[in-house]
Amino acid sequence: MSKKSYEQQTERLLEPIAAAAGVSVYDVEYVKEGREWYLRAYIDKPEGVNINDCEAVSRALSDRLDEADFIQEAYILEVSSPGLGRTLKKDKHLQMSIGEEVELKTYQPVEGQKEFAGVLTAFDRDSVTIEADGAARVFARNEVAVIRLALDF
Repeated sequence: MSKKSYEQQTERLLEPIAAAAGVSVYDVEYVKEGREWYLRAYIDKPEGVNINDCEAVSRALSDRLDEADFIQEAYILEVSSPGLGRTLKKDKHLQMSIGEEVELKTYQPVEGQKEFAGVLTAFDRDSVTIEADGAARVFARNEVAVIRLALDF
């Protein structure tokens, strides 16, 4: 099975668990770091998740994953908040972040730079638009390495 398949199956198992715990599923990722595989589930709610939310979801998800047993490799399960500087990977993440300050990085330099910041104003299947200093910049989605919420300190 593929990494994407593991993520999708885990998300299907996680949805009812999250709903019962009063949280929503933000994202699921299955990644290898060094020699270890990690299955990460990110949960959220409007007031933010706490350690009790993460623990309850983690226990229930772990039980469901053991029952389903579709991941052959040994892995470490982590359940957490996506954090303040969360990565905006999916359309639902972008939609929830319209009007928010974001940081955008491109794979290749655009006009001599790879990092941009501005307010996310629009997106579609092919592009993302941010506004900075009164000017709109449109980026092709396949040029964008990462978009995340900007942290203001």
